[in-house]
Amino acid sequence: MNQWLESLTPMAIWQQFRVLCDIPRPSFHEQALRDYLFNWAQQLGMTPYVDPAGNLIIYKAASAGMEDRETVVLQGHLDMVAQKESDSAHNFETDPIETFEQDGWVHAKGTTLGADNGIGVAAILAVLESQELAHGPLEALFTIEEETSLRGASQLQQGILQGKRLLNLDSEDRGDVYIGCAGGIDINVSQRFASELNSEFETALRVSIMGLKGGHSGLDIHKGRANANVLLVRLLQQLQSHVAFGVSELIGGTLRNAIARDATATLQIATSDQALVEAWLYQQGQIIASEFADTDPNLVLKIEPAAKAAHLTSSAQAQLLQALMCAPNGVHRMSPTLEGVVETSCNLGVIQLQDDNDSMAFSGCLLVRSLVDSQTQFLAAVASAPFELIGCEVLLENGYPGWKPEPNSNLLQHFNSVHQQVMGFAPSVKVIHAGLECGIIGAKYPGMEMVSFGPNIRGAHSPSERLQISSVAEFWQILVTLLAQTPKTLQCESPHE
Repeated sequence: MNQWLESLTPMAIWQQFRVLCDIPRPSFHEQALRDYLFNWAQQLGMTPYVDPAGNLIIYKAASAGMEDRETVVLQGHLDMVAQKESDSAHNFETDPIETFEQDGWVHAKGTTLGADNGIGVAAILAVLESQELAHGPLEALFTIEEETSLRGASQLQQGILQGKRLLNLDSEDRGDVYIGCAGGIDINVSQRFASELNSEFETALRVSIMGLKGGHSGLDIHKGRANANVLLVRLLQQLQSHVAFGVSELIGGTLRNAIARDATATLQIATSDQALVEAWLYQQGQIIASEFADTDPNLVLKIEPAAKAAHLTSSAQAQLLQALMCAPNGVHRMSPTLEGVVETSCNLGVIQLQDDNDSMAFSGCLLVRSLVDSQTQFLAAVASAPFELIGCEVLLENGYPGWKPEPNSNLLQHFNSVHQQVMGFAPSVKVIHAGLECGIIGAKYPGMEMVSFGPNIRGAHSPSERLQISSVAEFWQILVTLLAQTPKTLQCESPHE
């Protein structure tokens, strides 16, 4: 299906990217790819190892004449975000990603592409396979479940890496190098609410907000894009002032680290109120569409018939909608020291309310990010408060530290020199408002110097994800030059000399 990718250059990296597109690898389902790579490494004479968490490490000896160079850790994650268009029948667990080229970019048909972090992993594999590239000893670290919980990095076995220089290949902007990132924490909320079947509600409507652009809840959080969960809750909260209704279902978003693109609610209403409800919703939909015309021009509000069902009691419904209205979403604070950089944010990523054995089961997930760990904890407390007030169980999970920038590191100076040599200009040194694994790995391996870089990827975590072909060649050239110019291992002088 993706054979055309091998016609692109550099062929070495695109051949490997085709493999990653052909083998399904959504989060929690990385084993097939990991097993393939384990066997592949053995066949090529390298030493693979799977740690207790499920991360794959492949060790490769230095090329001839490079045995005295520093060991370099090449790092990426095996999993990809599984997002698709609402009308797509794609099964991420069984179907390959179907790719195509348009205007110099690689796209996927109706799904995420998986260039995040597939192109970084492909680059590492191309280096490992090559018998011609110059490099010192290599340790290739492929982590799992980065997109869902960072569990692979969080549970990475200590002591299995010897390198003191790490190249993280999970960035998305040509010409940039990242030396710091935000930490984060998941806020998982749940509760069972009372339900009822009101005889006065003879009609049901399904109300959907669709067609939003979505995007990465860190990289795109400052762009003012609409969050479908927030918009739908806003409509329901306002509608309560005009007419009585019961919510029997509320489903929005699929991932805590993706801005929700779609959300749906099923409402039980009186037949006599149907015309009023539809007219009001369409009117408000037009207002919302005009608000987000620049950021989400394809926003659509859809109303269709639904089945009669049990729904929240009026008191439970009021409580839940009020809590959701109070949930923080978007940028909380910009960095006072790094111009134009988001310091702290929250994403209302997933909400689900469904009938379950004579009650209504609710769950939700928010993701707080911050460059400042104390601010992560503070905003997590703010986000938890409204749900705690209505009796929800609130769990703070999968917390991970930020990556503190080291602007004077030897590795960054080396990277800057190589970037100038290859690209003809100095890179922009940046800190990213996203959860790179560097902070977690750095906490396990103190003293390890790290940088993160990559080609141009746009629309990550959404079906609009695309990868710029020309930038991949530049990314590859920077990587192989960095490895070829890896400095020699520092030798301690004898005290007698």
